Order: sequence, then structure tokens, then C-alpha cells
Amino acid sequence: MEIGRVRLVNIEEEVRVAYLDYAMSVITARALPDVRDGLKPVQRRILYAMDELGLRSTSPYKKSARIVGEVLGKYHPHGEAPVYEAMVRMAQPFSMRYVLVDGQGNFGSVDGDPPAAMRYTEARLSALAEEMLADIEKNTVDFTPNFDGTLQEPQVLPARLPNLLVNGAAGIAVGMATNIPPHNLGEVVDALTLVIDRLIGGLSAGIPFDLAWARLFHQTVPAETLAAALKTLPATLRARLGPGDAAQRTTALLSLVDQHLEITPDQLLACIKGPDFPTGGVIVGLDGIKQAYTTGHGRVLLRAVAHIEEARGGRSQIVVTELPYQVNKAALLEKIAELVRDRRIEGISDLRDESDRHGMRIVIELKREAVPRQVLTLLYKYTAMQTAFSINMLALVDGQPRALTLKMLLLHYLNHRRQVLARRTAYELEQARRRAHILEGLRRALDHLDQVIALIRAARDAETARSSLMKTLGLSEAQAQAILEMQLRRLAALERQKILDELKETQELVARLERLLADPAELLQLIRQELQTLKEKYADARRTRIVAEVTDDLAEEDLVPDQEVALLVTARGYVKHVPRETLATARRGRGVATALAREDDAVHHLLPTRTRQTVLLLSTRGRAYGLRVQDVPDARSQTRGLPLNNLVSLSAGETVCGLVPLQSTGDLVLVTRQGEVKRIPLAEFQSTRASGANAIALADGDELVWAGLATGEPDLLLVTAQGQAIRFSLADVRPSGRGSGGVRGIRLSDGDQVVAADLAGSTGDLLVVTRRGFGKRVPVSEFSTQGRGGAGVRAVRVTGRNGPVAGARVVPSGADLLLVSQEGLVVRLAVTTVATTSREAQGTPLIDLPAGDTIATLVVLDGQEASAAGTTTPGRTSARRSSPSARRATTTRPARTRRRTDGQS
Repeated sequence: MEIGRVRLVNIEEEVRVAYLDYAMSVITARALPDVRDGLKPVQRRILYAMDELGLRSTSPYKKSARIVGEVLGKYHPHGEAPVYEAMVRMAQPFSMRYVLVDGQGNFGSVDGDPPAAMRYTEARLSALAEEMLADIEKNTVDFTPNFDGTLQEPQVLPARLPNLLVNGAAGIAVGMATNIPPHNLGEVVDALTLVIDRLIGGLSAGIPFDLAWARLFHQTVPAETLAAALKTLPATLRARLGPGDAAQRTTALLSLVDQHLEITPDQLLACIKGPDFPTGGVIVGLDGIKQAYTTGHGRVLLRAVAHIEEARGGRSQIVVTELPYQVNKAALLEKIAELVRDRRIEGISDLRDESDRHGMRIVIELKREAVPRQVLTLLYKYTAMQTAFSINMLALVDGQPRALTLKMLLLHYLNHRRQVLARRTAYELEQARRRAHILEGLRRALDHLDQVIALIRAARDAETARSSLMKTLGLSEAQAQAILEMQLRRLAALERQKILDELKETQELVARLERLLADPAELLQLIRQELQTLKEKYADARRTRIVAEVTDDLAEEDLVPDQEVALLVTARGYVKHVPRETLATARRGRGVATALAREDDAVHHLLPTRTRQTVLLLSTRGRAYGLRVQDVPDARSQTRGLPLNNLVSLSAGETVCGLVPLQSTGDLVLVTRQGEVKRIPLAEFQSTRASGANAIALADGDELVWAGLATGEPDLLLVTAQGQAIRFSLADVRPSGRGSGGVRGIRLSDGDQVVAADLAGSTGDLLVVTRRGFGKRVPVSEFSTQGRGGAGVRAVRVTGRNGPVAGARVVPSGADLLLVSQEGLVVRLAVTTVATTSREAQGTPLIDLPAGDTIATLVVLDGQEASAAGTTTPGRTSARRSSPSARRATTTRPARTRRRTDGQS
């Protein structure tokens, strides 16, 4: 429907058409390279514009702004920045394996430095870019009108250089992307030579070219081509087809052709070892290379080149001389420094960049006690010194995006060169024929020289003379015109001989060019010769080494020192681990805020463990998450740590309620706030990942409050907020699967809830701590074992002075107690300093808390852990109230890790 100049359209149809048009424009005219010359349109236009400007590799440089303006005004009416960026990339030796633009000035660096503005830099074509443009004036490629129809631009370049393979390509289109790695020119030429030789061998055996070419490209062979081939096959090949009807002989013929032309991936890999990146590096493994070359998709592991040197003072240093492709050196140094600060990598004392115009040199100095090979392996693991390069060999074939194997990339290039050389030969043949025609006319004129002179002298004007010559000597108009334009000096005997010699040479050239056009094998030989010349002039040594496997790698567990640490989870959901020695004994009567907590975040869970341990995190919603301690940052300084959501998949509102070391034996015991108990074999959680798994089905309004590890069938003690406790045997709780709910452990009074639980044996004390910092010990023998589901007995008398129960643990006599308040106060005292009382007592003060502060969590360290953490001040600890400023003044802060680069930390 149209209203004046306004046309009403269906928006769905309009959006669909517009999006498809946009997508096809990006795919075909912006992001993907042409399989023939390996260039995107903007790159092709830049090279052609520079060629039109006469910027040869031996010409003076010209300002980049002039080149960009030429491209914009004539061929590429888009922004100047993208054009300049494309030109800059073609001039960067760390981006292109073989640069196509010879730049002068600042064209960027491997550190990610931007190039200078286009008004400062200058450029010209490189020698290899001239090879890309060679013979373009000989009608070798099709031209198309430019954007305004005033000029012609090439649709593709002749590309004597196999640019798509040697320089690669990268681009993101709509719904697809390409990432073709660069290769070594010498190796690519060897692979092309292998294909050419195999094809020439088939032709020499009598296989028709059209049939051989179609089979190489896996194309359907027309019936008439097969019929003609069966008739023209040499007798030796025809005999190998055997008896049978036409269909059987055709099948035998195709099988015979395939045998002659077969090129296996292993044969190509013998020529092209793999990608060859401009920045060098080491490719680890062969499987990814072979997969990429045979399917068009693959992934290779690329490593930096590094070695270990002896430094002064008996120390060692790691020296990096090559980086993986497209790795930013400055960003890499920052990442290493960050890992050192976070103590993800130990043993590095200094980091320097000593790179200069002679090459790259990154020096990583190590501490005296560091193991160099271990540090290097950690650098490979955690930094861009080891990266994965994903290969996706997608290119435009006849204007359509297609995923291509290595063999098909080689064949498409050869097909392009065959067409270019055929068109060049046809052009040169036409020129040679024209020249031979002219020379034949000159020879005839010299044979009748006197008559020619007389005709010219008698003619009234040039037109009359031309007509007389054409009529009298039977010359063409072009021949007659050439005779009229001939200089008198050429009438000399010596000049006459030169004309005859040139005529003979031109006639021989015509015959040679005609043979070349008529014989596909001759044309292939010419392609082969030009490739060999290209290899001799420009091929260089491979830069990227390829190793089948790394034999000096350490196992993953060897990458992490097996150290005793304390794993911490805070109220705000942060996680970190600190060395066990950080848990220093608190000063008498004073809580100390340490690296265990920040002033605005309190530790809620602390588990003594080791760096190579895997821990199960149990959430309040009854899910279990696997967490490797080595993935948790080492936070010796007073930092928050890492958000748990970065390591495990906690949902909104879900918090951690327990930490359990994951081992192969034992049972996971779970206790909910409503007194439900569940027992699950720990073997069911061996494969639990960070994404989590259900551990218990919870009733509405219930949540998990405690999780523990049980070996055998000990007793379980549950303690409620109102001071009730029950003890029963785990034998009363049958093991069940992860998807089920629990069974009743204790019968709660109104308003009461379970706040703590622990496993109990025949010895030890139940340590109970209330929210106001009161505590006491009660021998576990005071709690008789009864059946589960009862109301239990009193464990502590709860009053307004001591507050509800905050936590309870079964402790041995030689253990230490660590109390952490909500405000970050931390006090450590020997369990023996806590008074042993009856079940009815309310306990004695353990820490003097400021108003509004309460106990957040308590952790019990057994004898071995206490020894690792430090000595404990004997005797009863009396708490003393301290102001916030006083608390900050007594905070112990561990030394920060320094990165020294150029003398700065």
C-alpha cells in the first residue's frame, strides 16, 4: 500500500530482508577473504591503489594519509580509520608472516602500542605485494566498476603468492568467522608442487585433464566427459579397466583416476609441517594440526619459547624469547605480576622486559629456593605464555562462504593461477600475433622497397599512401600504417636483418604460446616454475617449532606446592586461603583482626586443609559443590579474596553452610535447621563439579546448617539455639542417595532450631559458645546415647546475659579454639583454658565483645594444627574491650608481594 511517497510494508518482512542483505554484505564484502588471493576487499583496494600510485618496493615512500585518501576517494567509501588499520596490519611483521606493505615510522608493536597517526607514517608496496599484483595489466583478472561507476577495480588479484595460506586470515562475519593460520612459504610451495606433480603424472598417463581436474575437486563428472575419456584412454589404461558394461567400466575408470591423483593428508603434512607464526613459538601436539587440515576445523596449543639461565648468587632466571601469536607482551607482564601479588605463582623475585631492536627478551628472576621448571610450568598454565589457537578455514568460493580443507585450499589456489596464466598467455599470444602481423608487413615492404617508395612519393596524402600500399601489396591497414610510420634508418641492411630476426622470434613465441594454451600439462609446468622462483627469492626458515608432545611437563598436582592452609569463606561470600602460620596466637585478652577477615566482612567458615585437597562446599539449599583448594587465591594480605560465584555456581540467595574435605571413603552427614539428619556415602560426590549437585531434598522453610565427614558409625550430637542437645548413633540413620530427604534427629520446641552439630566418641568435651562470647566445656560422657528423634537434654543454660548458642564442637583436650566475631575480631586460646562445668551452667566469658558484636563462628584446631599455627598462651584468657582504632592498631598484616619492574613495585 502506498500513500504518496510513503509505502507501508510488513515490518517482519522488511527486517528479515534488511538483515539478510546486511549479513551477506558483511560476509562477502567485508569480513571473509577470497580463497583465490586471500584478501578482503579493503586489503585488495589498498594494494591496488598503491600500485596505481606507483609505490613499488624500490620507489620512495609516500605518506599514509595520501594512500588512505586514494583508497577512500576511488574504491572504498567508508571510514578512514578502518582503512588505515587494515594497511597498518599488512605492514606489521608480528601480525603478517610476509608483510605486504613496507612501512616507515611507528606501525605499532607487540606490546599493543598504537601506530602513529597516518599523517606521520609512510608506506610503499613490499616486494611480495608486487608479486600479488604481477601481470594485472595483462587481462588476467576481471574488473568491476567502483562505487560511483567512474573507475574500474579488480575483483581479485593475480596473486602469484599463495597469500591465504602463507599470511592466513581472521575475520568475524554474521553467524560465521574465519581464522586461518599463517604458514611457511617454502613449505606451501612444496605442497603445491606435490599437487602439480601428481596432476601432471596423471595427465602423462593419458587421463584427460577435465576428468582429472573434476575428480580432484570432488565434482560430478559429466557423462560426455566420461564417454570421451573411455574412447581416448591409452591402451595400457583401457586394459586395466577390465571387462564389463559401460557402468562398470566407468566406475573402474573413476577408481583408476583417483589412484593416480590420490594425495593423502600425511603426504601434505610431510610438506606443510603446520602453521608458522610470525612471532615464532612452539606448537605442542600434532593431532590438532591434522584435524584442522583434514576437516577445516581444529585447535593447536601454542607455547612461548623460554629457557632457564643461571643468574648471579646461585639463582636462576627464566628468559622468554618468543611469544605465542597475537599475545600482547605488556599485558602478559601485567598478568605475571598479578599472579605473583595474589601468590598464585610462588618463587618469582623480579620481572624485567629487556627487549630491544635485536629481539624479545623477558627476564623472570627466581628466588633462591624456587624450582625453575615448576615456575615455568605454572607460567604456561596460568598466563598467555600458552594459548590455544582455534583454526577455522573458512573462505569465499565463487562468492559463497565455504569451510575448506588444506587440500582444497591448495587446489583453489592452483585453479586460480591456472586461469590467470591461461588469460595471461592468451593476452600475450594476441600481442605476439599482432606484432608478427606487423613484422610480416614490414618484411614484405622491404622485399618491395622501391615500389613502396614510389607509391608513397606518388601519393597525395597519408590516407592515399595507406590505401595504395594495402591494394598493391595486399597489406592490412595496421601493416600499411606501420610501414608509413617506419623510420628511414630501418631501411639499412642491418636494420632489415633485425626485423627478420624479430619476426622469427615472434613466430616462435606464437607457436610456444599456442602449445601452452593447448596443453594443460605445459601450463601446470609453468605454474610450477613460477612457484619455485618465488620460493628461491622469498622463502625463509620456519619460525614456529612443532613438538609431538611435551615430556618435561609436571603432573597437575605437581604444579601446586602441597602446603597446609586454612580455607576461609566469609559472610559476604568471598573465599580465600591463608597459610596455617597466619593463625598466630591472639594476645591475652584482646581480639586481633588478621588476614582472616576484613573489618566489613566476617569469616563464617574455616577449614584446615591442604592446597592439593578438593573440598565439598555445602550450601543452605542442600547442594554440594566441588572446589579445588589450588583454584582459590592465596590471600596473605588483608584482602577480600575471590567471590565464590567465580569458582562455583551458587544461585542468588544461596550461602555456604559447611566445608567437608572430599575423600574416597566415609559418609557425608548433613543436619538441617529443623533437625533433619541425612547420611550419604562420600563416594557419590567424587565427580561433583563446580556446577554442583543435589545433596538433600529440603522441606519448605528448612535449610542446611551443618555438614561433616564420618568414618564408621560414631555418635552424632545436635545442639539447638536454646541450649538443648541430643546424642544418638549414626547407625540409626541409614545411608541414602543424594536425591532423598533426611530423617528426624531431634524434636524441637516452639521457636527453637538446630545451630550446631558434631560427631562424638567416647572421650572429649562438648565445647559450647554463645553469641555473647560465653563458653564452657561439658564431658561428652554427660550426654547419654539415646534414640534419634527425642527432645534431648540441656547442654547450656541460655539467659539474657550469655545469649543463644552460636556454635558447639566436640574437642580433644590438646586442641586450640579460634573465635571469630561478626566485626572481624579473632581470638585464639587453648581449649584447656575454657572451664569445664555441668550441663546446667551458662558458661564463663571467653572474649569481651563490643556492644552489638556477636560471635560469628568458631573453629577448633587439633594438636597438629595448633602446632603448625603457633604456640598458645596457657591459662585462662580474659577478654578486654578495645576501641575500633585500638583493634586496627593491633592488626597483624602480612607483607605484600612486590613486583619489581624497572625499580618500581
